Amino acid sequence: MMDGGHVILLHGLWMRSLTLLPLGRRLREAGFDVETMDYASTLGGPERAAEKLLQRMHAHRGNLHLVGHSLGGLIALRALAAARSGQAGGDGRVVCLGSPLCGSAAARSLAHWRGGRWLMGRSTDLLCTGLERWDGPNAVGVVAGRLPLGLGFVLGPLAGDHDGTVSVGETQLPGIADHRTVPTSHSGLLLSREAADQTIAFLRSGHFLPPRQAAA
Repeated sequence: MMDGGHVILLHGLWMRSLTLLPLGRRLREAGFDVETMDYASTLGGPERAAEKLLQRMHAHRGNLHLVGHSLGGLIALRALAAARSGQAGGDGRVVCLGSPLCGSAAARSLAHWRGGRWLMGRSTDLLCTGLERWDGPNAVGVVAGRLPLGLGFVLGPLAGDHDGTVSVGETQLPGIADHRTVPTSHSGLLLSREAADQTIAFLRSGHFLPPRQAAA
């Protein structure tokens, strides 16, 4: 079995690491050593989560990759930007699954609803505004869904292709190394064989597979 290095998986808003089990299993089958990281997405917020992730990163020696779903991808990039070395361990790479790296229209709409900012807690600002660009040395790849099934449309229209929660355009951050869309919903990105195949390919090579080469 190929030794792909170590991977830390991060869940999204309102989720726990149990949601990462299917993806983690596929990464292990592909030869990666995998751990998941739970964090308090609303009460703790991105800063505490990024600090916790940095502690995990600094405790690990060797090739280290990060994979984050939705908010988890934003936290991964926040942690890397704050890291003294600026790297996730050697030539470690990052994959963001459906992460609104440019800010989420659904989050901005929810923030205007009564109780909306309370629901998103300390993650509100990061979800609403996202990042300006990625300038770090670690290669970042993004897998976005294009199956419009989810509750995001209830909060307001999503422009262009979307996964029911995040639009494809919201995932296209300047400075990322590669981008791919797959026919699945926002939550489905964690269950999709194609999304897992693309994640594995990027962690190994820094590039995604052409769409026809990924499993259905």
